[in-house]
Amino acid sequence: MTLTVLGYFFWLLLIIAFALEAWALFDALTVPVDAYAAASKQSKKLWMIILIVATVLGFANAVAPLFGASPLSLLLGILPVAAFIAAAVYLADVRPAVAPYKKRGGGRGGRGNQGPYGPW
Repeated sequence: MTLTVLGYFFWLLLIIAFALEAWALFDALTVPVDAYAAASKQSKKLWMIILIVATVLGFANAVAPLFGASPLSLLLGILPVAAFIAAAVYLADVRPAVAPYKKRGGGRGGRGNQGPYGPW
């Protein structure tokens, strides 16, 4: 199957969506378990399941055009859209909420032994 310029564009969108889903998964891996509860978000286990499924779906849709699938029909399907929305919700809502609870290094750039109101 030969792709047109528009087909390559839609394939690029699928690849970008997969990259966003993989980024969300990698970020969720770096957040401590207790941060989700402290930020009043769903559990880390639930977010990991959601983001693993989203990343697997994103990968499958990103490589499917290599095997003859139409990028436009893949892009308009419900599963890639749902996977993208799940990753977007994590990155837009959960990630900023749990960011203050991420473990940081204790070097010059890190917070070290800092409490919420200064050093302790």
